[in-house]
Amino acid sequence: MSVTTAELAPSEPTAPPTETSDGLSPARRWERLALALLLLGTAAAYLWNISVNAMGNSFYAAAAWSGSRDWKALLFGSLDPGNFITVDKPPVSQWVMGLSGQLFGFSSASMLAPQAIMAVGAVALVYGAVVRATGSRGAGLLAGVMLAVTPVVALMFRFNNPDAVMVLLMTAAAYCTVRALPRASLRWIVLAGVALGFAFLAKMLEGLMVLPALGLAYLIVAPTTLRTRLVHSLAALVALIVSSGWFVLLTILWPADSRPYLAGSKDNTFMDLVLGYNGFARYLGKNHLGGNSNNPFELPEGYQIPEALKQGGFGGGGFGSGPDRMFTGEIGFEISWLLPAALVAFALVLLSRGRRPRTDLIRGSALVFGLWLVIDSALFSGMKAGMHAYYTLAVAPAIAGCVAIGAHEVWRRRAEAFGRAGGAVLILSAGIWGFVLLQRNSDWQPWLRWTILAATVIAAVGLLVLALPPAARWDRQRNRATTVLLIAGVLASLAGSTAYAAATLPQSHTGGSPTVGPARPKPSGPADQFRRQISMLMGGQTDPNLVALLEQTDTKWSAAIDRSSPAAALELASRTSVLAIGGFTSADPAPTLPQFQTMVRNHEIAYYLIPEVKLPDSWRVDKPADSSTPAQPNAPQGIWHPAGNKEIFDWVTAHYTATHHFGDMAVYDLTEPAH
Repeated sequence: MSVTTAELAPSEPTAPPTETSDGLSPARRWERLALALLLLGTAAAYLWNISVNAMGNSFYAAAAWSGSRDWKALLFGSLDPGNFITVDKPPVSQWVMGLSGQLFGFSSASMLAPQAIMAVGAVALVYGAVVRATGSRGAGLLAGVMLAVTPVVALMFRFNNPDAVMVLLMTAAAYCTVRALPRASLRWIVLAGVALGFAFLAKMLEGLMVLPALGLAYLIVAPTTLRTRLVHSLAALVALIVSSGWFVLLTILWPADSRPYLAGSKDNTFMDLVLGYNGFARYLGKNHLGGNSNNPFELPEGYQIPEALKQGGFGGGGFGSGPDRMFTGEIGFEISWLLPAALVAFALVLLSRGRRPRTDLIRGSALVFGLWLVIDSALFSGMKAGMHAYYTLAVAPAIAGCVAIGAHEVWRRRAEAFGRAGGAVLILSAGIWGFVLLQRNSDWQPWLRWTILAATVIAAVGLLVLALPPAARWDRQRNRATTVLLIAGVLASLAGSTAYAAATLPQSHTGGSPTVGPARPKPSGPADQFRRQISMLMGGQTDPNLVALLEQTDTKWSAAIDRSSPAAALELASRTSVLAIGGFTSADPAPTLPQFQTMVRNHEIAYYLIPEVKLPDSWRVDKPADSSTPAQPNAPQGIWHPAGNKEIFDWVTAHYTATHHFGDMAVYDLTEPAH
């Protein structure tokens, strides 16, 4: 009991004389060195060969390129330097990458390096939050390591989606909340609100998913009256509204005809985008698809996609919904390695500190991370459609914080049966689940899963044996063995996640749905081949002859094409501004046909581009039974033009003739007189 009492001292209200002014014991030399190695190691690993990801997601890369060339494009997050339309997210991520491009010149490295540096910041913030919560720099180091070796973190902090900056800001808000808890600090809880405000400007409502956890933790734990806690919470909410609302107000006050269209919205307003396309419509699986009530994937009359090819759609996410979503498929590989252990750790801390005062900091900090994990995981599990596996990056800091605080609690009580048994359950939950995940990719490093399973089972069984009363007669040896088993078990439980993160780093990741781990063979069935064709079609084609043609233009927009992704790919290849008709899904009412006609008359667009795909004859539903029978005179010719805005397509094809055909792309010269 004397050991336990001594270790409790740092978390007691009365600080020992050796503590610094902020309540922490001075860092020892090895602790400072270990932190430096953690941060430098994270930076080195994440910055290493970062250009292997090239332009990453070309959709956001085009916006970063535009922001590096034009200040208005940077401010609004425009897809094109001509400022016709934005990307379908707020611009904070584009601010970072666009400014980097302005300072260092736009390139893969200048775009992606800030993302890797954000990983270092997130690791430092998780470390700081756990150290503040537990008074243990060892626990903080463990939290930082766990975050750095999470596969989805290794993936997305080297990628150019908005998720990296959003999660950095969410982690900053959690850090500020932990700082606010011991003294009910108005300043720190207001700073948490500011961080969440900018997280909202990174990815809208997803950036606020941590808000309920932080708010509840402060209301429950802060050592002041309920009235003061409510006033502080209201002040933090005001700070959130101000730090995010200024941009919303800017989009309202700025004349709509002199700023880009806010992609994803139905009426060119920011809040429609927040609550509709990127909000409840996405969560409930009711996102609109197809401009002007048309479906761009509708085949010509007389053709139909075979039923076998419809299975699985076009690969745009989903992964099913329900309580097991966080553990299955690609989501399981990206985030779930330590998820069972995090839930166990959260329960252990609540159980261990159940009789502590309401203001107990360790339990309060466990509420910050644990409620964050539980609430966000529940929301992800209930999301109906449009779910990408990398969205789960949002709970990676919560998992690291939960496990680290739980590990500290069982370490603090390692001289007791609770600490040994709790440590055994914690280690076993991580080890067994790591084995299960590696078993799903059984051809990759098969020795690793068995090593992890053996090491964690041995450590857990050893701890359980040491927790039995007969072992008390060898008290000194038991304490030493407990220490060794806890350390060995924790290290073994991290091995699976670390190996998968390490395998993720050297892989090239591009496109809209990157995946973690070692390279995997691509499925080769007919449905998979068809989905890849659709993906290439929607992602844009960059035929060298087409790129050369666009490079020679001197109009405001070198070309116009349906959907943002093809436009982005052409922008990056030609370094010219390309007008994206209808935005990301081709559903945005921009431009209207009259607006497009005005642009053409004003010689602002050089070319109109439309994919043209020859459909297999086997897709004909009116195909004669006798294949030797000649086709009917009016039978469809089998050329598919997946136009999102049919009005513009019909007008262009009625008044202009295709002058070039590059690959599967027809090119209409809009600078020629209309007929």
